[in-house]
Amino acid sequence: MRVLIAEDEQYLAESILEGLQHEGLAADLVFDGDTALERLAVNAYDVVVLDRDLPGTHGDDVCRWIIAQELPCRVLMLTAAADLDDKESGFEIGADDYLTKPFELRELVLRLRSLARRPKASLPPVLEYAGVRLDPFRREVYRNGRYVRLAKKQFAVLEILLAAKGGVVSAEELLERAWDEHADPFTNAVRVTMSTLRKVLGEPWIIHTVPAVGYRVLPPGEAPAETSGADADDEDDEVGE
Repeated sequence: MRVLIAEDEQYLAESILEGLQHEGLAADLVFDGDTALERLAVNAYDVVVLDRDLPGTHGDDVCRWIIAQELPCRVLMLTAAADLDDKESGFEIGADDYLTKPFELRELVLRLRSLARRPKASLPPVLEYAGVRLDPFRREVYRNGRYVRLAKKQFAVLEILLAAKGGVVSAEELLERAWDEHADPFTNAVRVTMSTLRKVLGEPWIIHTVPAVGYRVLPPGEAPAETSGADADDEDDEVGE
C-alpha cells in the first residue's frame, strides 16, 4: 500500500509518516494542498490521508479534484472538528472515511488497511446522467433543473440506475440492492416501482425496459430498438415504500 499524507501540522505529519513506515507502509508527505495535487498528478496512491484545512489549495478542493479526475485512490479526511455536520460535509465532497484529531496511530493504520482492501469503484458524490441530478446525501433529485419528489424506493432504484451510466440493471439486482433480504423474489415490486418512477420523472422517458434482461437509463432519443419506454403491463399502484 502506498499512502500520501497531506497534513500541515509538521509534528503530527512526521509522526504519522514515521508510524506508517514502522508498519511497513510506503508513505509520502506534503504540507500543503498545492504540493498534494502535484504528487497526485504523477504518483499512484492507494489512500490519501488528507487534512481538511490545508494551506494553499484547501483540503476539500483536493478531495474534489481527486473525485473529478477519477483517481483510483481512497480519501481518509482528518479534521479537528468533531461535530456531525462537519463530517457530513466531508462525506458529501467524496471522502471515503473520516478521523477526528486527536487520534491513535493504530486506529489510523487499521482504517488505512481497511480502505486499501476495498475495490475502488468510486462514484461522484452527486450522480448526473441523462439530464437527471441525484444528490444521495441531501436526498434530492432534479430533472433538467426541476425538483422531483421521490418515494424512498423510487430514489433507491433511480440511484442504482444512474450509477450504471446507461448499463442494463436486472430486476433481480434491483430487488437485491434496493429491498431487504425478506423481499419475495417473485414480487412485482420492482416493476411497479419502475412504472411509478417513470411517471414521476415525466416525459420524454429516460428509463427503458430491455425485454427479458432488465432496465437502463438513457438520454432522450438514444434508446436502441430493443428497448421500450415503458412496460406494457405497468401498474399504477406504488409498493415497497
